[in-house]
Amino acid sequence: MRFAVIENREWSGHSSLSRPLNKGIDPVAVESEARRRKASAGLDEYQLREYVTGLPIPADLRNLCMQIDYAAQAISRLSPIPVDFTDDIYWPRTF
Repeated sequence: MRFAVIENREWSGHSSLSRPLNKGIDPVAVESEARRRKASAGLDEYQLREYVTGLPIPADLRNLCMQIDYAAQAISRLSPIPVDFTDDIYWPRTF
């Protein structure tokens, strides 16, 4: 992706609005898979613990969640989104 300054505005040659919509898998399904993977890693319990006790989420779990978010964004941008997007090859390794 290239950026150029035009009239003091940042411009990108590619826009998410200009690319064709994926006719296959909905990106919402990818986000749902990411939420499922985070829940299976125990994120919900650690978020509740952080809220109640103030103890932070462990760094390795926080990093895993960031990796899952990154993978979900990358998969959602594929055109078309692979039918087997729930396969472990697309996602970071969990504990």
